[in-house]
Amino acid sequence: MGGYDEVYAASVADREGFWLAAAEALDWHRTPTRALDDGRPPFYRWFPDGELNVAHNALDRHVAAGRGEQAALVYDSPVTGTRLTYTYARLTQEVAAFAGVLRGLGVVAGDRVVVYLPMVPEAVIAMLACARIGAVHSVVFGGFAANELAVRIDDATPKVVVSASCGIEGKRVIEYKPLLDRALELATHRPGNCVILQRPQAKATLGPGDLDWAEAVASAAPADPVPVKSTDPLYVLYTSGTTGKPKGVVRDSGGYATALAWSMPNVYDVGPGQTIFTASDVGWVVGHSYIVYAPLLAGATTVLYEGKPVGTPDAGQFWRVCAENGVRSLFTAPTAFRALRKEDPEGEYARQHDLSGLRYLFLAGERLDPETYHWASELLEIPVIDHWWQTETGWPIVADPAGIELLPVKPGSPTKPLPGWDIRVLDANGAQVPAGQDGAIVAKLPLPPGAFSTLWNDDGRFVDSYLAAFEGYYLTGDGGRIDEDGYVFVMGRTDDVINVAGHRLSTGGMEEILAMHPDVAECAVIGVADALKGQLPRGFVVLKAGVDDSAEGYGAGLRKELVALVRDRLGAVASLKEIDIVPALPKTRSGKILRKTMRGIADGLDEPVPSTIEDRSVLDALRAVLRGDTR
Repeated sequence: MGGYDEVYAASVADREGFWLAAAEALDWHRTPTRALDDGRPPFYRWFPDGELNVAHNALDRHVAAGRGEQAALVYDSPVTGTRLTYTYARLTQEVAAFAGVLRGLGVVAGDRVVVYLPMVPEAVIAMLACARIGAVHSVVFGGFAANELAVRIDDATPKVVVSASCGIEGKRVIEYKPLLDRALELATHRPGNCVILQRPQAKATLGPGDLDWAEAVASAAPADPVPVKSTDPLYVLYTSGTTGKPKGVVRDSGGYATALAWSMPNVYDVGPGQTIFTASDVGWVVGHSYIVYAPLLAGATTVLYEGKPVGTPDAGQFWRVCAENGVRSLFTAPTAFRALRKEDPEGEYARQHDLSGLRYLFLAGERLDPETYHWASELLEIPVIDHWWQTETGWPIVADPAGIELLPVKPGSPTKPLPGWDIRVLDANGAQVPAGQDGAIVAKLPLPPGAFSTLWNDDGRFVDSYLAAFEGYYLTGDGGRIDEDGYVFVMGRTDDVINVAGHRLSTGGMEEILAMHPDVAECAVIGVADALKGQLPRGFVVLKAGVDDSAEGYGAGLRKELVALVRDRLGAVASLKEIDIVPALPKTRSGKILRKTMRGIADGLDEPVPSTIEDRSVLDALRAVLRGDTR
């Protein structure tokens, strides 16, 4: 294929030929004869005359190729002490059986099924069972609040909800059935049935219309794969919206499967029989793409991990999983590595395991600060690959393509755009800015295969939210720059750029500097309202484990050092003078720091607590600091 430049140039010079060739990696019921339908912009469609079944491509075809006894899914649950391996043959049988359950409940192609499950194999089985019969799954993160689940049920109008008796968050058992029952009381839509997986940690009381998973599967006849159009939806995944109403990102079948199948060998350098460990959750896009669909489409082995990076029971679990399963590529969020660095700054846990098979560490979900990059690189002595993408895009936009050519690293940059992504940086007037200057990062339409095609039942909001700001472009919502070598630097959400006395400053740039201090594990900088200068930055830092902060005057001294560090790097214009030392930062379950919520509280607004929050007590403690109740 050649190096990066040749591959990217080929995708630009002959888009049709490039993606039709990529589609040959799949089994098609009806092979597409053209790649892109651009007859109704901005509603582009990929492989419009193709038909396939994604679950067949993820499972049955590998069994037919003689690899049925290869491991497909490894379930590793330190919170329950469970480890199970599903071969491709067994996983295919389990998926076919549960597809039969759904078919028996009247679910047909095009119907929706809401999946509200923890990180257990049945979550993967339910997703693939939907795909097997052409149903559209919508996974809601297990343990979401009842009102948020109700909103999603009303929007997706599922025929069936699949859930469990409980989930396990760290050391806590969270009962799901009361949350589901409350959600159904709040919702106006009524699903026909609920299928409940009973877990031994907490049994659920079943009511009218509820079915026990095990009993339903035992009596079901297995269902065969149902071919669907490439343009038919595979799933709807909800992401937060600025109006409070979540946005249902619609993923098509053929374009998504093609993009993921291409990305596994080319971006992640993982092929048949090799293992990828994606430490995320099936409730997020990373879980959909790189725990479930992409690894199985590639014929690889995927690890489903039920636990945390630290505390279940220690900071060595990622390394244990990698060593025990011969993991080739590890993919997680920068926040997970900041947690590891905080708990184990010297990397002692990693040195207790044989990580000789680990070739790459991939990080995404939030900006990778250079300090975390350097820490991971020095600890593992393997390529640490920052890559950037979003729920809406489905797969990476910008990445160092390990399977094609590892490009020289520039810390702070996820390197260059992947094939199909035409990335630009625009100013407020829509003009392209010179290399090295900051602006709004956009992608020129049409977006490549795998990206979302619209929002569920809301084409108007799709256009207004993403396509209206700059005609002909998808607005990513992230700001940054492209340097003279074509490297993309993503500095954070555009609303994380603050205006201090007329100077536009990136809070991401300030965070990068704060993270350089040897005592700082992670940090966040937000802009708070100021009557004189418009906005002023305010910083929050979390110390590394083992840092002795008991000495008199330590906190004041550290704040002084950090202020001086930012002043030295950015100049007095940065105006960062207020820094708080806090035990933790409020985050979503996917690891994103809740900067917008923090800003609202700091500005005295009655900011609602997001449904995606990991630990509300952390936000409550920070609220006291932000409002000056304590120091």
